[in-house]
Amino acid sequence: MAGIIFTLLMLIMLQAVLGFDNLLYISLESKKAPESEQKRVRKVGILIAIVLRIVLLFVLVSIIDFFQEPFSFLTGEIKDIIKFAFNGHSIIVLAGGAFIIYTAIKEIWHMISTTGLEVSEMATGKSTKSANAVVTSIVIMNLVFSFDSILAAIGLTSEIESSTTAFIVMAIAIVISGLLMLFMADKISTFLSKNRMYEVLGLFILFIVGIMLITEGGHLAHLKLFGNEIVPMSKTTFYFVLAILIIVDVVQGRYQKRLTAEKALQEAKKAKDL
Repeated sequence: MAGIIFTLLMLIMLQAVLGFDNLLYISLESKKAPESEQKRVRKVGILIAIVLRIVLLFVLVSIIDFFQEPFSFLTGEIKDIIKFAFNGHSIIVLAGGAFIIYTAIKEIWHMISTTGLEVSEMATGKSTKSANAVVTSIVIMNLVFSFDSILAAIGLTSEIESSTTAFIVMAIAIVISGLLMLFMADKISTFLSKNRMYEVLGLFILFIVGIMLITEGGHLAHLKLFGNEIVPMSKTTFYFVLAILIIVDVVQGRYQKRLTAEKALQEAKKAKDL
């Protein structure tokens, strides 16, 4: 019994750590919905995703070999340029990574090319997506993010003799982590709303998440380019880059405030001399 409880706690921690990038995506994506619908969109999206995660867990437990075995029609080599052996797992991860990179680039480009009129519209809360479309995006990406965490959970529970007990333990961990995500989503969204400058940081973090998924998908597909195997970005590297981005952003923000204060002081001195 003690071993099962320990495994459950480990699973909850695993889901929480691996769910950070998912949580960031939910917070940023929900801002595209009408302002009055954003809180409901986050809750509905996460609740639906929790149910679908349990369904996905059941499916993976039942047909896990199908996702790991390479497809014969997607296995091959093009001269000495590229070699590949795609399976279900690699295709899902690659598609999710590509979509996240596309989303991040699109939002960053929108930020730097926004006109004065568009800024005014953004400030008044005009949305670019319907609430249902945002919920759909949240649910789909939640499933993409949860794929690896579920596979890791299956590995952690492999020592539990009863498959039914293992499934129940994993389902409980998914529900608890989902409820934590539900609680934290509003907190992060509120923080980003009050500190708009951190939205850029969040989008670049998402961009790195996309790269991490692309490299992981390439590794799962045994992808080789010009004889060089694609190596997945480790979580340690991801969190190190994340820490560097945050530090740079904080330092840049404080330095910008210092420059603004010095400029205001100089203008005040000039006005006084006149």
